Amino acid sequence: MSQQKSKKTLINWDLVSVNPNDKNWDWKDLFCFWGVNIQSVIGFSLIASLYFIYDINSVIVFFGTLIGSLLVYFFSNWIGKPSQKFGLPFVVLLRSSLGFNGAKFFGLFRCIVGIFIFGIQTYFLSKAIVYLIRIAIFSHDASLLDNDIFLTFFLGLNIIDWFSIVTTIIIQGFLFSAGMIFNKKLIKFSAITVYLGMITFFFLVLLSDVKITSNAFVSLLDYSNFIDISNIAPLVTVIGTTFTFFSIIILSYGDFARYVKNENELRKGNFSLLLNLIIFSFITLFIVTGVDAFLKQDPENLDRILTSPNDIIGKLDNLLLTIMVLIFIIIASTSTNLIANFIPSQYSLINFIPSSFSLKSSSITIVILGFFVSVFWLTYLSQIGILFYIEAIGTFFGPLFGIMIADFYFVKKESLNNKDIYSLEQNGSYYYSGGWHIKGVYALFLGFIFSVSTIWNNNLMFMESYSWIIGAVVSFVVYYLLAKD
Repeated sequence: MSQQKSKKTLINWDLVSVNPNDKNWDWKDLFCFWGVNIQSVIGFSLIASLYFIYDINSVIVFFGTLIGSLLVYFFSNWIGKPSQKFGLPFVVLLRSSLGFNGAKFFGLFRCIVGIFIFGIQTYFLSKAIVYLIRIAIFSHDASLLDNDIFLTFFLGLNIIDWFSIVTTIIIQGFLFSAGMIFNKKLIKFSAITVYLGMITFFFLVLLSDVKITSNAFVSLLDYSNFIDISNIAPLVTVIGTTFTFFSIIILSYGDFARYVKNENELRKGNFSLLLNLIIFSFITLFIVTGVDAFLKQDPENLDRILTSPNDIIGKLDNLLLTIMVLIFIIIASTSTNLIANFIPSQYSLINFIPSSFSLKSSSITIVILGFFVSVFWLTYLSQIGILFYIEAIGTFFGPLFGIMIADFYFVKKESLNNKDIYSLEQNGSYYYSGGWHIKGVYALFLGFIFSVSTIWNNNLMFMESYSWIIGAVVSFVVYYLLAKD
């Protein structure tokens, strides 16, 4: 096979090294990046649940979330450095440790998970739009919602649901396929806007009654007996839960790190994750405690504390506040879908057939597949437990991380042959055995077995929060032992 043909097969303009002039991300951009990753309904609910639902000392929860985020910081630095240095996305760097065929097929796992979660997230995102539409119709004429057209369902969706899903999927496809320059602006807009919204909500709660809300927040802080051996298990649980929340981002973090100016900016930007966590946690907890203090004045609201923003606005019964929160939920969910699901799926899909896919065509493919996931989520996919299988595929992410780190830092000594990474020639550095690095594949599957066992084996489910790390460590050690000189 000629070198010319090899280039046509493996080289794609979206996969080649980023032009140094386009490496313009700094720590402030990464601050917004990590802000977007935590600013979600799930992030809000997770933070609130750790402090309120589980019987864990608040200081233990605080330090547990910080330590979990610190792990994310180190892991992101390790996986982000080679992408920042060579300007390459994660799937291209994967060719070094698995070969071009290994990177093509195993990298596709990131695409499969990304598309499914993109579709599911789109479904729930469209529900927020449904609420806004129903509010608008109800405000105009409540009787309109009783018309047959709004009471006719197909695949569990009525006309408003269908309109919302189609609108949501098209808008996301249009915005997300505009390229990284626009995506960077979208990420910054989302992070800043959502924080402004949360701060506004914070002051609305605070100023409604400073004494009640402040006392409620202070009462949450429990410093007693936090230095106790019995707190070790809860601390480990919180650390694992926090790490798991961010883990889907780590493997494909290089897709964004490739645009960072230098390693110093990368490290400072990644450290801003901890700052984001502190800011977001403080605002979230104050809102939850403040709202709960007011609701508990009514005996009917003594049953449980509300940890979801959807439940909170439902109880407050304030139309203007409801609309405002729904808008911020839409903005936050959209940008999260971009970072966690859409962009990693784009690069993985392009890498699968570099000669055929582009940002535009890959975006169209993701939008179409994501649309079907959204449509069938309620009536079929959620019923068959599809998330169980998606979670199982996701257990490859830790092992993939492990072999990439072992390969780059300890086997290849931080070097990369930029020419051979796109070559199909048999004498190429990354050709291996017909495009498969057998040692890497073996290490990958061994790590996967250990990782997925925490999901499939009931006796090991207590370690599920650490399945990612377990798989990463096993694959790292095995790959290093097999591939070192």
